[in-house]
Amino acid sequence: MIGRLLRFALQQRFLTISLTIAMIAVGVYCFRQLKIEAYPDISDTQVVVITTSPGQAAEEVEQQITVPIERALNSVPNLIARRSRTIYGLSVVELTFSYDTNDYFARQVVLEKLRDADLPDGVTPQIAPLTTPIGEMYRFRLDGPGRTDLELRELEDWVVAPRLLQVPGVADVVPFGGLVKQYQIEVSPPSLSKYGLSIKNVVDAIQANNKNAGGSLLSTDQQSMVIRGVGRITSVHDIENIVLVASKGIPVLVRDVGTVRIGNAPQTGIFGWNEHSGGIEGIVLLRRGENMSDVLTNVNIAIEEINTSRLPEGVRLVATYDRTELVSNTLRTVSRTLLQGFTVVILVLMFFLGSPKAALLTALTIPLSLLFAFIYVLQRCASKSS
Repeated sequence: MIGRLLRFALQQRFLTISLTIAMIAVGVYCFRQLKIEAYPDISDTQVVVITTSPGQAAEEVEQQITVPIERALNSVPNLIARRSRTIYGLSVVELTFSYDTNDYFARQVVLEKLRDADLPDGVTPQIAPLTTPIGEMYRFRLDGPGRTDLELRELEDWVVAPRLLQVPGVADVVPFGGLVKQYQIEVSPPSLSKYGLSIKNVVDAIQANNKNAGGSLLSTDQQSMVIRGVGRITSVHDIENIVLVASKGIPVLVRDVGTVRIGNAPQTGIFGWNEHSGGIEGIVLLRRGENMSDVLTNVNIAIEEINTSRLPEGVRLVATYDRTELVSNTLRTVSRTLLQGFTVVILVLMFFLGSPKAALLTALTIPLSLLFAFIYVLQRCASKSS
């Protein structure tokens, strides 16, 4: 069979050369269409359930949150492993599925089962972003001389992160460091006792006064006006003027029982850069299944746009870790190794065959085989995606 194939190829040289050139052209086209990934993600499908319960000890979180979530997720299909971690105010349940399980199917069934979990009031479990540890592809810090950590964190949360989340393939932008803005009320216990109030009365009054209300439409001859009650809190002054109770016909306001100011939430971590302490860092995470090289290119474009048109004067976003260089170096190393291997094969064939022409013709089977493999791989990827 092989002998007849060889004789046919030698007799039909034009046809053989034409088919070879066509296969080379198709192979090069398929190679350019394939997504090259320097560090492919081969981890199993995983879903992480994160639940916070501020102020609760680890024992209470374990009994009231972690265990009910684990019981509700016992019947999830294709589940091969389950692990949980519980610390002060935080419960994390990690579910690992079989390798061929679709990521979105796994997340959907977990969300459905979480509805059956018997959890305390006000506790809402959340699903972690669709990413893996290998998806940490870009880190940046906000450099703004003269800006406070509170201002930098506000810029990161409301300017930088929303723009980066618009980049296709980005799963999440995780902030680290900085100070989270809060409206804080320092209540005076003697003042509460004087007016017969409690902390709960203050909390309920603020919650009740932090709402807008609709009032239908007021029709005039040829037009209608929308009626609404504006009650959303927008400043410290708004909080200070909230009425708690009326004492002998005189309203008691929040400012009568305490001091309202803008502060920050307690820090649980501090970002440091070289010898400097403080500041804000952001970590860009890759969505599982996306091509890192393409996403990094779009992330760098978004970073350039943020620096030029979205941040205030004097504030810049500076990269501290960019996997683009690592991916490029890896691809260059692989390409150089393949070229060196091809050269060694030719030299060895020349030594044994004693003919450079025969050695080169024999070695050509290596790139031709690779091009044929690219055609097959692209066809398989297309059939799998369809």
